[in-house]
Amino acid sequence: MQKIKYYCEQKGVKPTVACKESGAGKDLINQIERRGSMPSVEKVKMLADYLGITTSDLLGEPQGNSPTGIRIPVLGTIPAGIPLEAIEDILDWEEIPAAWGSGDRQYFGLRVRGDSMYPRYLEGDTVILRKETTCESGDDCAILVNGDVATLKQVIIRGDGSLELRPTNPAYPPRIYSPAEIESFPVQSIGVVVELRRKIK
Repeated sequence: MQKIKYYCEQKGVKPTVACKESGAGKDLINQIERRGSMPSVEKVKMLADYLGITTSDLLGEPQGNSPTGIRIPVLGTIPAGIPLEAIEDILDWEEIPAAWGSGDRQYFGLRVRGDSMYPRYLEGDTVILRKETTCESGDDCAILVNGDVATLKQVIIRGDGSLELRPTNPAYPPRIYSPAEIESFPVQSIGVVVELRRKIK
């Protein structure tokens, strides 16, 4: 709620007026204020567009500002070339321990799609990742390859400097990139998996 007030003050309108004029409705404020209530992503985007900011600006909390936890966005896809904080394909929000944010570490969630990492990760699972441009051999990472959307794979670093992106599903073959291909494509890590969250249906 403090963020809504702040951005509304910057625009010179009251929060209730902003919610009404944006089409999000005055109930949005009540939903955001209620702990454990998840406001509609579409309504949040309407208000953010009205205020000229992103949904992450509106609802994202600064790292470590809560004594109990930090809210992070769960993204559907991660397009190449777009900073994580600017992505508006937010599917949900997850809370992580506030202690994780020490040392300016940043996190995001990613919704698993497809079955290339079955049975370790299932379609619809949420993985929590720490933003990292490097990783250790054996880590499960979100990897950008050749300007495509991020793919979730186990990263194996070989002795010659090549990278193997290894699926856990034997139906999918691994992909190996030479040091030259890593530079030219490029192949880059944007996050390392630190936790799996699976909802019981």
